[in-house]
Amino acid sequence: MEERLQKVLSRAGVASRRAAETLIVEGRVQVNGHTIRELGSKADPDSDEIKVDGRRVKSGGRRRYILLYKPRGYVTTRSDPQQRRTVMDLVKGLPDYLYPVGRLDYDTEGLLILTNDGDLAAALTHPRHGVERTYEARVAGTPDEDALDRLRRGIPLDGHRTEPARAELLNPSRRDNNAVVQLTITEGRNRQVRRMLEAIGHPVDRLARTRIGPIADPALKPGYWRELTPREVASLKRHASRTMQPAGEGPARGARARRPAGTPSPKYRKQGPAAGRPAAATRPARTGSARTSTARPADPAGPARTRTARPAGPPRTAPPRRRPR
Repeated sequence: MEERLQKVLSRAGVASRRAAETLIVEGRVQVNGHTIRELGSKADPDSDEIKVDGRRVKSGGRRRYILLYKPRGYVTTRSDPQQRRTVMDLVKGLPDYLYPVGRLDYDTEGLLILTNDGDLAAALTHPRHGVERTYEARVAGTPDEDALDRLRRGIPLDGHRTEPARAELLNPSRRDNNAVVQLTITEGRNRQVRRMLEAIGHPVDRLARTRIGPIADPALKPGYWRELTPREVASLKRHASRTMQPAGEGPARGARARRPAGTPSPKYRKQGPAAGRPAAATRPARTGSARTSTARPADPAGPARTRTARPAGPPRTAPPRRRPR
């Protein structure tokens, strides 16, 4: 049965659907000897010969999950046009077609997952899932508490503020130029951690990723890798599914909520009835008896003041509450 090519590649564990689209556009996918560059093209995985980078794609097969400590000086990709060393050079000899999940900069070291599970790769990289990643950065100078609070609130980058982060100074007692900041984010913008720290006036000297969701391994050395255990894989999948918000139930953790078009920001909303609340004239009347007053007794020091009973009429309604400033 024919299916969209990017779906076939994702199901076969070659890449996530988004990454598979990139492979197609770059002309790295062949179907029956013909290079495919058009998105939306279809293929039958049971009868067509599908290749990526000259290697035949097999439907189904064993899922592999590799945890690699990427050293500095390696590119996070399967192949590099500039002939630089890639992370795939560190896992040579594995029989499966693996690809890196997400990216680490050329000068950044740390934990990286390689797999052929397209669904898990999509869950770990899509912004709406909000999977946390923790970094340790050695920076110039020592950030004070105000600078750390700016990181926690978010830093404007490219016209959009980053999502709130967790920021902590790991060596607060030191006052030299070797401060270490631990930063946990839920996004994956280009060089995000470096740019956030530069924005508070403390550029990065050395950067390492120490955790991906629930996965960490302080004993893993640069350039070495190991298989994730079944328990770690299950934990990673649970973490990704837990951080993903089901459709129709609001934004995921770490995702920015969007206001409907034309709705003013709550910060600048004018005082008055709350949005969506009916005005006093149109609000349904309360149930209950009408309020009446009886006459007061005569005052011996002066003329008697009397108040006649108010005739029964429509119930009184309370004025609309105003939002506090």
